[in-house]
Amino acid sequence: MDFANTPSFFRSGPPPAARLAMSVVASIALLIGDSRYGLMEQAREALSLALYPVQRAVNMPAQAVRHAGDYLTSQAELKQENTALREKQLQMAAQLGRLQTLERELNQLRQLNGIRAQRDDSAQIAETLYTGRDPFSYKIIIDKGDDAKLQAGQPVVDSRGLLGQVTRVQPLTAEVTLIIDKNQMVPVMIARTGERAILYGYGGGIELRYLPQSSDVKENDRIVTSGLDGVFPEGIPVAVVSKVDRNAGAAFTRVSTLPLSGVQQTRYVLVLQAKETRPRPAEPPPLPEKKTKGGKKSADEE
Repeated sequence: MDFANTPSFFRSGPPPAARLAMSVVASIALLIGDSRYGLMEQAREALSLALYPVQRAVNMPAQAVRHAGDYLTSQAELKQENTALREKQLQMAAQLGRLQTLERELNQLRQLNGIRAQRDDSAQIAETLYTGRDPFSYKIIIDKGDDAKLQAGQPVVDSRGLLGQVTRVQPLTAEVTLIIDKNQMVPVMIARTGERAILYGYGGGIELRYLPQSSDVKENDRIVTSGLDGVFPEGIPVAVVSKVDRNAGAAFTRVSTLPLSGVQQTRYVLVLQAKETRPRPAEPPPLPEKKTKGGKKSADEE
């Protein structure tokens, strides 16, 4: 470097002690002026504004790294929270289903207890264990049998209507044949008119048969037991008429019905006592034959 053309003042300068003294005096003057009169406030603001882009540029990599870490951490936390919430939702849904089932069963028990309280006989509440093994027959197995003194032929109802009839009794269980079984028949009557009929099961449903064409039956008519068979008490709801088909060429009216009871969904049932009927009176003995003197019957007897 060429120092030949450099001024002597800058080449040599004042002595170090003088430079230190001038720096100290300048610093003190600036401190006093800034503290008392705010001389450097605007300078600081201008310098801060000028250096702000540089500061942001310097801090940008660190902020980017920090934001990326926060994003990844938030995604992981959100994924864990979503997984936990889904599991909790499934648990709550299962619990809600169980509560709804328990509420429905509790309502059924309350209704059955109400029906039993209204009756004078010793009706018994039983629980459905499982259905019969034969897929072509409609039967259920209940948890009462000889131990509860059940007998074949007793009617079985639920909270809505007639369900079926006890057909087989075992020591601890009993078999109930539902009214929709093809071998089940129930003497009934139309509640609105009192007209009597027979309700037949046909394997999955029930219908009224052999009603004359002049029968006064309409849709939505309620069908109840007539009590004429000595088994089913009178007035138990059985079905409701869903369709009446009057064919001019047929001898009888075809009446389709829907069962009122939950034939395939009821868990608790009520076993009623069979209706007590008086025995049929004995037939009178035949009158002895009267003969005439010649050994022949009189003309009046012939």
